[in-house]
Amino acid sequence: MFRRPSCTCLLALLAAPALLAAAPAAPPAPAATDLHAWEAGDDPAALDTWVHGHLTRADADVAKLLAASGARSVANTLRPYDDAVNELNLAVFQASVLYGVGTTKELRDKAQALTQTANAALTALNLNQAVYQALATLPAPDDAATRHYLERTLLEYRLAGVDKDEATRKKIVALQDKVTGYGLAFERAVHEDLHTMLVPKAELVGMPADYLAAHPADAQGQVKITSDYPDVRPVRRFADSTDLRHKAYLLYAQRGYPGNTDTLRKLLATREELAHVLGYRTWADFAMADQMMGSPAKLAEFLKQIDSASREPSEREDRALVAFAHGRDASITKLSVADQAYWTEQYRRAKFDFDSQSVRPYFPYAQVERGVIATASKLFHVDIRPVAGARTWHPSVTVYDVYDGSRRIGRIYMDMHPRDGKDKWFSTQALTPGRGARQLPEATLVCNFPGGKAGDPGLMQYDDVVVFLHEFGHMMHHVIGGQHGWAGAGAFNVEGDFVEAPSQMLEEFFHDYGVLGSFAHHYQTGAVLPRALFDRMIKSDAFGRAGAEQFQLIFAAVSLDFHTLDPAKLDFDAVYQRDYTRFSTVTMLSGDHFWASFTHLNGYSSNYYTYVLDKVIALDFFAQFDPKHLLDGPAGMRYRRTVLEPGASKPAAQLVRDFLGRDMNLEAYRRWMLAEFEGQGAAAPAPATASASAR
Repeated sequence: MFRRPSCTCLLALLAAPALLAAAPAAPPAPAATDLHAWEAGDDPAALDTWVHGHLTRADADVAKLLAASGARSVANTLRPYDDAVNELNLAVFQASVLYGVGTTKELRDKAQALTQTANAALTALNLNQAVYQALATLPAPDDAATRHYLERTLLEYRLAGVDKDEATRKKIVALQDKVTGYGLAFERAVHEDLHTMLVPKAELVGMPADYLAAHPADAQGQVKITSDYPDVRPVRRFADSTDLRHKAYLLYAQRGYPGNTDTLRKLLATREELAHVLGYRTWADFAMADQMMGSPAKLAEFLKQIDSASREPSEREDRALVAFAHGRDASITKLSVADQAYWTEQYRRAKFDFDSQSVRPYFPYAQVERGVIATASKLFHVDIRPVAGARTWHPSVTVYDVYDGSRRIGRIYMDMHPRDGKDKWFSTQALTPGRGARQLPEATLVCNFPGGKAGDPGLMQYDDVVVFLHEFGHMMHHVIGGQHGWAGAGAFNVEGDFVEAPSQMLEEFFHDYGVLGSFAHHYQTGAVLPRALFDRMIKSDAFGRAGAEQFQLIFAAVSLDFHTLDPAKLDFDAVYQRDYTRFSTVTMLSGDHFWASFTHLNGYSSNYYTYVLDKVIALDFFAQFDPKHLLDGPAGMRYRRTVLEPGASKPAAQLVRDFLGRDMNLEAYRRWMLAEFEGQGAAAPAPATASASAR
């Protein structure tokens, strides 16, 4: 996933400059170390100084904009505006990252507070009428990219309420600040709510040998398991004990509960109040106003199309899985969510002669990292080189520079393994906007993959490898799409419900043996992943796709319902259970409060549907590649030129049309859904057909 900074208005990534005070003296040009907050070390006071330094520079840029004499121009108005955009994005991006990865509680506390401070500055200037009027009087720029940037900025200003009276604007500022605070508190509670359980070693029957080695029993024969993803996920897939699987599932699904109940209610209530102030019936109406989808009504129709495409194959999967489990245990007539992964694993072993543990030795973490980098390098025609000695926020973080030929075009950081207090999910986060030659785009992966400890090779599941490539796709989008001269027109400034499409498209490349076999080598013997084992893996991987899409519909419905129903009366458990029952064929467990740790409710708010929409687009994109020449065919460079390089210089719908030659449709998505029944691994090339686009 792309983790948006915890900004609360839709202008967040087209960020506006800070509060306008009396014009300060022009600040000196930032030194090199001023670009990275973490270079000041773990001192919260140093971070405070760093963030406020960028806010001060933003104030100076705004003062310069407003003091310009003569006719308004790109040079005297849009350029200083974008300079301020850059300063505030630096403050928001890096404070937001450090509150999720900071190495001490004190630093994370300070980063959380400063993220709120920087967002408050954004909100205030989003409502600064003088800046809006200056931008609005600009003649239309000659080049299309700059013109689109200006038009999009003005739209976001209007959505933010810049045309409201002074009292209303003050109210909007106060509400935005509260929303930011509640959202940060919601996420932080999940980051730091580490649950643990002690399990008798004898109960870990079925667990992989490396898992057992990494989880030794204490003197009493008890094994400690935490709610961290690398701890609980293998238990749900491999443990023979039903009771243990249920405990592990709830250990994970109860993070943030019950404490986040009150926080989430306040977050939703404040968003609803803000939407009303801005003239929208619900927060969802507001949040979709500038997206590809357009409105909750269009979303409801789109979700019906997806449900229609995925329901029958999902039910077919479920019937096969339940019949199989019943054959092994006659008491089973329906599966619970905690048992689904286990029985899917057992079914795949029996049906496809594939044991997912059998491929893990071919995916040690360090090797996967090299393979992902090599794959992206070849596909996108870039060179990604390790950087020695770069300062980072934690010793485990690795750094790479990205080159296009001899020209360095960006830097990426990878924080890939769990540790106490760190964000527990998998995300890509921007660190610096790209500004052409003035400043290169930088981003970080924040993940929780196995490994990272001495002697632990970090053997990964195949779908872990796919997640890695997904997140790397976000980074490539940010770097390649951040080569424009405008900080506010980089790739992550594209409509929010398009941002997952490039990353989900990249996932499909690992269904190709030539791609995967290039780095999937046994960590002990060096042997290449056997082709027969790969074929069985791909066939088994296709089983369960439709059910997974139905689960995506659950989360899309939850995020929408939470932002359209009355927050004061909202029964979170009841709505979650209703949406769950509507789409899923597996039963919930009593005590499942996953919504309390569903951090997408902060970053994506009502718009989690993004993943579903972008899966359709991604598969349509991938179907245009030649299966025999995935990495070295012409489609890769054409995709880079038409989808990635433009960044946010065009509307997302135009990016889709530029690559496909038409609007998106569901044909590749339907074929991908049925691949398990037709013996295919990925979406095959599709003929052009009538559009079924979300709009």
